[in-house]
Amino acid sequence: MADSITTIKAWTYSEYGNAVDVLKFDPNVALPYVKDDQVLIKVAAASLNPIDYKRLNGAFKASDSPLPTAPGYDVSGVVVKVGSEVKKFKVGDEVYGDINEKALEYPKVIGSLAEYTAAEEIVLAHKPKNLSFAEAASLPLAIETAYEGLERSGFSDGKSILVLGGAGGVGTHIIQLAKHVFGASRVAATSSTKKLELLRELGADLPIDYTKENFEELAEKFDVVFDTVGETEKAFKAVKEGGKVVTIVKAVLDPKSPFPFSQAVEAFSYLETGRVTGKLVIHPIP
Repeated sequence: MADSITTIKAWTYSEYGNAVDVLKFDPNVALPYVKDDQVLIKVAAASLNPIDYKRLNGAFKASDSPLPTAPGYDVSGVVVKVGSEVKKFKVGDEVYGDINEKALEYPKVIGSLAEYTAAEEIVLAHKPKNLSFAEAASLPLAIETAYEGLERSGFSDGKSILVLGGAGGVGTHIIQLAKHVFGASRVAATSSTKKLELLRELGADLPIDYTKENFEELAEKFDVVFDTVGETEKAFKAVKEGGKVVTIVKAVLDPKSPFPFSQAVEAFSYLETGRVTGKLVIHPIP
């Protein structure tokens, strides 16, 4: 079936700027070429990350892919074609992943905000059967960031952690990984009042309402403070002597997810507000 297709639908931009001004729907984009180590994916769902709108705004011009380009890193879908060197996947397999091995070094021209995208075998995994396509698409980039941050901090069994921005796309994964994979003795996390219950459900022992408490004034200090919201100066006041602070520039799905493919511009605009809880997903993609 994929062999008979030459053009696809995608959201693309040919110049940098705000999504409402430059992101356009294009029904006639050339089908991505599949290299020997790649598979062609019929995209079922894609999720958006802050890096997507920062690219669109021109923050990474020096190392960006040539324009026009279709944005999108995180993807889930079905394999419809495999390259000659691919061993792990076959046509019909349900997969998910972050299609760009290096986020800021010439990402793919046709990203996940398209009907079809091509990606290397190494960046993909089989989609767990207990996850929907929307749920699977919400995971890759955020969970990579969370895991790498915990690993680099030397976090291990029996240590305590404070997560700043626990209800966000990365924060939700940090809580779960710290508690259930790394064996945290105690997990604290900050959020607004209405998201405290979500923190408990994810595994936080101490949900902190940042609208009512200043986490840096707590008597309790932590082995690691993971800052996902840009409060690094305060984070150092909450860490134990000899502890580590992990900070990132800035997925659980946002309650407004998924956005239909036709509302990609609206999804980008919402992402830029900074009010997203978890990950924004585009689904279904026709």
